[in-house]
This record gives sequence, structure tokens and C-alpha cells, in this order.
Amino acid sequence: MKSRWDQAEADAAVARYGAQGVGEDLALRTYSARLLGGDPSLVLHGGGNTSVKTTAVDLFGQPVDVLCVKGSGWDLGAIEPPGHPAVRIEPLRRLRALERLSDEDMVNAQRQNLLDSAAPNPSVETLLHAFMPARFIDHTHSVDVLAIADQPNAAEIAAEVWGGKVALVPYVMPGFALAKLAAEILEAHPGVEGLVLLKHGVFSFGDTARESYERMIALVTAAEDYLAAKGRPAAVAATPAPALGAAEALPILRGALARMAGALWPARWIADLRAGPAALAVANSSKLEDWAGRGVATPDHVIRTKRHPLVLPAPGPDAAAWTAAVDDAVARYVSAYEAYFARNNAAVGGIKTQLDPLPRVVAIPGLGLVGLGKTAAEAAVTADVAENWAATLLKAESIGRFEPVDEAQTFEMEYWSLEQAKLGKAAEKRLERRVVVVTGAAGAIGAATAAAFAAEGADLALLDLDGEAARAAAAKVGKRALGLACDVTDAASVRAAFDAVCARFGGVDIVISNAGAATTGMMAQMDDATLRASFDLNFFGHQAVAQAAVRVMKAQGFGGALLFNVSKQAVNPGPDFGAYGTSKAALMALVRQYALEHGADGIRVNALNPDRIRSGLLTDQMIASRAGSRGVSEAAYMAGNLLGQEVTAQDVAQAFVFTALMAKTTGAVITVDGGNVAAMMR
Repeated sequence: MKSRWDQAEADAAVARYGAQGVGEDLALRTYSARLLGGDPSLVLHGGGNTSVKTTAVDLFGQPVDVLCVKGSGWDLGAIEPPGHPAVRIEPLRRLRALERLSDEDMVNAQRQNLLDSAAPNPSVETLLHAFMPARFIDHTHSVDVLAIADQPNAAEIAAEVWGGKVALVPYVMPGFALAKLAAEILEAHPGVEGLVLLKHGVFSFGDTARESYERMIALVTAAEDYLAAKGRPAAVAATPAPALGAAEALPILRGALARMAGALWPARWIADLRAGPAALAVANSSKLEDWAGRGVATPDHVIRTKRHPLVLPAPGPDAAAWTAAVDDAVARYVSAYEAYFARNNAAVGGIKTQLDPLPRVVAIPGLGLVGLGKTAAEAAVTADVAENWAATLLKAESIGRFEPVDEAQTFEMEYWSLEQAKLGKAAEKRLERRVVVVTGAAGAIGAATAAAFAAEGADLALLDLDGEAARAAAAKVGKRALGLACDVTDAASVRAAFDAVCARFGGVDIVISNAGAATTGMMAQMDDATLRASFDLNFFGHQAVAQAAVRVMKAQGFGGALLFNVSKQAVNPGPDFGAYGTSKAALMALVRQYALEHGADGIRVNALNPDRIRSGLLTDQMIASRAGSRGVSEAAYMAGNLLGQEVTAQDVAQAFVFTALMAKTTGAVITVDGGNVAAMMR
């Protein structure tokens, strides 16, 4: 591992943060913390912590010695100076004289000594940083160090790898006890450059930010070199591609989780499949069952992944048989988790409340490792940690045996209130856990609809004939949104797009079939090719989308919502819009047919009839022409309805959201036109 310290960048950070009133110590602390956080082999998603001992000024203008330590909720990769809240250090150091200190009292003492009461809670390892004398301290969960620290003979290997440069700390839960033990061991080993916490991670320290950072790099590099020299790469069996690919397998997995959850636990999960070398090496190994039972690489990961992944059989050609096998595997996983909880809760006096017993990581031979979460972002975090676990396990097995913390220790960490607090308990948004597909997504209505569903917490796949426009629209919605080229008049293109959505998110919950275009001309003068082209897009395109959506929704087995943009032309045709109106009338009939045929599957099918929406169908030029022909202003033309108000793409988008939330309505067609008597459905 190479040092990424760049003195010019460090100086620039000092200047940049200095302009914000941040001192040099904290500026350099921020700079080097971000260097560590930028390497996923060192820390992941809120893991690790860093600190600096410096001085600050109190309300009286007096200097005060403080510890600036990473605050809860901050990620080292993106940390800013406020992410290292300042805590008065002397009161923290005095705590070391205590025999014991409860977690609640520890947190309270740390908060009492914050210079800014609005700052986030300091790290759960704040006292460890406070009890050690070094000015700068770095802590990571390096994959290479953990591959050694998770060995049964870690002390013997550590002596060979680092000699006297590190001292070893036996595994103890983070908090007051670990802080005291680490300080005692450090005092017994003066001159060391770091501490290796067995089955946990590694600390480095120094008088400067650069010294502490580069000592971390050196310690990790020594572990890398040892693994490269001594490691025996795991033999990976060549596993043929499974009969069911990710697009077929992941919706089945989502359905099995939902059936197991029932009404007790969260039923819908977003999936993130990883098929990199480490993920496939573990998933395809004959040792998979054994490895999956060993536990997490570092206890900090258990809140993301639980102790074990769910292991599934390789997907076979019979989807129904594999569905039954997945249902059985999920049920066995839940039973095993409940037994694990009961055993360990009894050992601590029955004081804990069980978390949901559903897996967060799934190993599927031939496919890889799947991370699960309530959103695509959360699923990605879980998948990142799963890949990190796989990499650590393989490296550990290459030199000996991967033997992380035991069951009781894992349970203690999983049910530690301070660890669970890292996840946050914010109320879920109304459409979290939902995957929404929008066609015609680069247009005005499609883009507005995607934004409206994203605001409700949904994860989005934006489909459009123009792939670049779809990707640009997706980027505006969020970094996890998927933009895809899709020609809805081509069934193969639609199938490929839905397969891509399922492979990316695990399935589909809501589909907004919005793509369309208006063809003008009198019917008596229209050639067959023009009329057929209108039906291909405005009727058969929706049919192709509906077929693809129903296939996925039936595989999942928990219903869904098909929502269509029909247009008022279906019931209130206008002159010269016959090709558009007749194809849309056929679409409205299609909506009702799908509602009739798939109500038993829990699939709700509804439609909107918008009118006079500024979009690719109704351009500024067309608005001016129509307003002129009627002798009214453009504003008057656009507000020509009972409410006297222009209807916007955002209004249509909100109507789609409303329709998606109508849990017991199907077969409905709702007008979004400000009031047009001729277009009223009833």
C-alpha cells in the first residue's frame, strides 16, 4: 500500500480550512482522515475513527486542551472539520481512574465535555483516543491486518510481521474497558508505532498527522507483504453460470423474504448483487457453508450484515423448485437467528429485544454475494461490507484459518445500544423499499414523475428511447438511480431493460408506463403505416411494458402497481388527433383488462388522463398556434379548464404518486386536467 500523502494537497487543505477559521491541527486531521476513508480496504461506511489533541478557545476566550475525535454519523471518506467535535480532554482522562463506567455514563461524560452542545456524539472509542498520549491517532479495519488479527495464532504471526513495532490487545468490546486495557498495554510497550486489536482492527499514532497516517500505511503494507509471501490462494472451482440469472433469481429472493416477513417485519428489500472475484470465490466455494458460519471480519460490521449470510442453493432451471428451496432456506435462517438470539439473550439475563431475524447478506453460488437494504444506498453499504468480509476471509484462509469473534461476542456487539445508534432510526419515507420504473423518463412528465417518487424514498429506473437523456435524468434524481435506453416498441428491448433493473435492484414494485407521442392528421387521409406506428408506441409499447412488469411482479409474489399515462384524448378526442386518440382509447381498455386479470395477483392497475401539459407532446409552438386559433392568450389557453389553472408536469407526477399509494384501488382512470366536463370519467 502506497502513501497518498501529498504535501501540496495538505497545504491547500490547511489554507482552505484556515479561511473557515479552522486551525492547522484540525485541518491536517481532516485531510489525513479523508485519505484513510478514501480506501475501502481500510474503512467502510462510518467505520474507523481518527483524532487529534489540540487547543481550542472557550466562551471566555481562554485556551482549553481538547480532543477532536470523529463524531457519530460521519464517514471518514467525506469528513469535514465539524466531523471531529472538540471534547475537553482532562475530564476524560480522569475517567481512567474509575474501576468501571457504564455506557450511559460514558456517553454522558463525553457529551458534558463537548465545547459545542449541538455537535454529534463523539465516537464510542473516544476514551481510547483520550487515554493514549499521542497527538494524532488513526484507527482502521484494514482487510490485510484483519486477515492476521482473525487468526487463532495471531500473536505468533504478528511477531513475524511487525516485530516490536506494535503491541497486541486481546479482544474486548469497544468502550471504557477497552480504552483502559489498550492504555495499559501501550504503557507496557513504550516506543511502539501502533496497536493491533485482535479480531477488531489496528491503531497507529504519531506527533503529526503525516506520521500517524504513514505509520498506518506502513503497518498495513507489512501485512500485505506477509500475505503475498506466505499466502496460498484459495482454489476456486469453475462454477458454470446458473440456469437462472440475476434478473430471474433476485425477484424470487425478494418474494421469499416478503413471505417470511409477513406482517411482523419489513417485507420489501432492495438487493445489490456483487460478482467480483472475492464474492464469487466465496459463493462458489465448496467451503461456503463452513465459511458462512464463521462470523464477521470485525465486530463493527455485524450491524450491517448480521453474523451470518444466508446461503442459497445454486439457481436451477426449474424456477418453481428453486423458489421452494429459497423459501425453505430463508425459513431455516430465521429459525437459526431466533435460536441464536434466545441463547445469547438468556446468557445476559433476557434484557434484550430481538431485532428482525431476516438476513442482510445472501450468498448464491454462480451469482455472488447480495447485500440487502431498505434503499439502494443501504443495500450498497451492506454489499460493500460483504465484499470486504469475503476479501478478509480469503486472505485469512490463505495463511491459516479465519477465526473471528465468537457468537457471544458478536451478539454483544450486535445488540449494543451504542452500535445500533450508528444506524439511526429515522422514520421511513412512504415509498422506501420500492423500485419504480418510469418509461419516457427524459420527457417533462417522466422526469417530474421520477423526481416525485424519489422524494418519497423510492429507488428509480428511468427508461427512455434516448439512453443518454435517460442517464442524465437519472443523475438528477440521485446517484443510485439507473438510466437505461429502452425502445418500448421493441419487446426484446423492454425485456432487456427490466432484466437490467432486476439485476440492479432485485425487482420491480411500481411501473409508470408513460412513453408516448401524438400523431396528427385526419383519419380519412392517414396511411396505414402512420396509424400503425401510433399504435405501436401508444398501445403495443404499453403492452410490452405491462407484460415485462407482470412477469417480475408474479415472480416476487407480493403484487405491485401498474400505472399508465392514457391522456384525455381517449375519452374526449380532438380533431386531427385520431391516431393518437384511438390508440389511447385502446390503451384505456388495456388498463381495465390488466386490472381484471391480475387483481388476484395483488397487482393494482390504474391510469391518469392528463391534458394540456407542457411537454414534448404539447410544445411552446403548438401552444401558441392553438391559443392563436382560439383568439385567446397562451396563459388563458393553458388555463382553459373549470379551475382556471394551468396543469403542470409536476401535478401529473403528484397524481402518479397518489395513485401508487392507493392500496385498494384498481381499474381506475383519474383525470388530471383542471376540470373538463367532456373528459370526466363518471
